[in-house]
Amino acid sequence: MMAGKKTIAFSDAHLETSLEGRETVDAMAVQIRQWQRDGVRRIFILGDLFDFWFEYRHVVFSGYFPVLRAFADARDADVELHLVCGNHDFWAGRFLETELGFHVHRDPVVMDWNGRRVLLAHGDGINPKDRLYRLYKRVARSRLAIALFRQLHPDLAMGLARGVSHGSRHMTMVEDPSRGSEAKALRAHAQSVLAAGKADVVLMGHAHAAIREECPAPGGTGLYINCGDWRRHRSYVMWDGAEFILTNGA
Repeated sequence: MMAGKKTIAFSDAHLETSLEGRETVDAMAVQIRQWQRDGVRRIFILGDLFDFWFEYRHVVFSGYFPVLRAFADARDADVELHLVCGNHDFWAGRFLETELGFHVHRDPVVMDWNGRRVLLAHGDGINPKDRLYRLYKRVARSRLAIALFRQLHPDLAMGLARGVSHGSRHMTMVEDPSRGSEAKALRAHAQSVLAAGKADVVLMGHAHAAIREECPAPGGTGLYINCGDWRRHRSYVMWDGAEFILTNGA
């Protein structure tokens, strides 16, 4: 059971190592330290902390250093760190676990938060239109794919990842994310999970559209919250041991 200590959940910071991305990286480091000063004892990242993350045996992308250092400081202050992998960081692994103390969840996970079953997920692959992505994800997470990708020089890998990420973001960009297909698919999925009694609370990201709504559930009322995106709107969820508060930190 998870004790009632102040917890933060956020998603979709999409940190980049480019010069133009440095402002967001620095802002994220400041935010982590502010949460720590505010007495936050647990941080849950619901995917896409990084725009691209890959773990080489002897290399860490230097552009992320300010954030990695902030997480290391939080760990040293006994802040519990969790990452539920998203579609931009599903290669997270050993470094985050052993060096920073992250609990890395490669798939959605249900946890007991003071007697409430909370489903934590990024939300990628839920949209029925994502059939090709689900196939790609299975292949990309295979040991063979990881071993082959590791043969690329880190600078080349980061360059390729930036191009793919920016192209994907442009193709899926909608004027109002809350009306996009991802937001609708995630909301419908959360409603079905709550209606089936599989969880009491569903927390997700991915859609870049913050929402907090109560939904029918066998026990009365369930709760669906999408964290929105930290990259543009600085939105996140705070749990004080009883209530879930969706806020905009900008």
